[in-house]
Amino acid sequence: MAYDPGAIDATLAAAVGDEPALIAELREAFLESVKRGIDGLRASKGPQEWSAAALRLKGLAASFGAVRLMALASEAASAAAGDSAVLRRLERAVERL
Repeated sequence: MAYDPGAIDATLAAAVGDEPALIAELREAFLESVKRGIDGLRASKGPQEWSAAALRLKGLAASFGAVRLMALASEAASAAAGDSAVLRRLERAVERL
């Protein structure tokens, strides 16, 4: 799957216009939310909580046009709770954002 580093910025620019400071602020808020989402996966207790946390992360990614992150979150939703390989892939995807 291709990674488009400008997708998030393009999505934000479409929403708020040419406001670089606001785009940067919203981008940072998005990244903080994603990190909390991954923390939610780590803290989940059982498959239902894991799946719910993964689906929340998928929705967040979709809202910002983060296609790769959305696909990984979808994968996480069907993975075993606590799957460390999935968590590592999610963390790498966040580093690339």
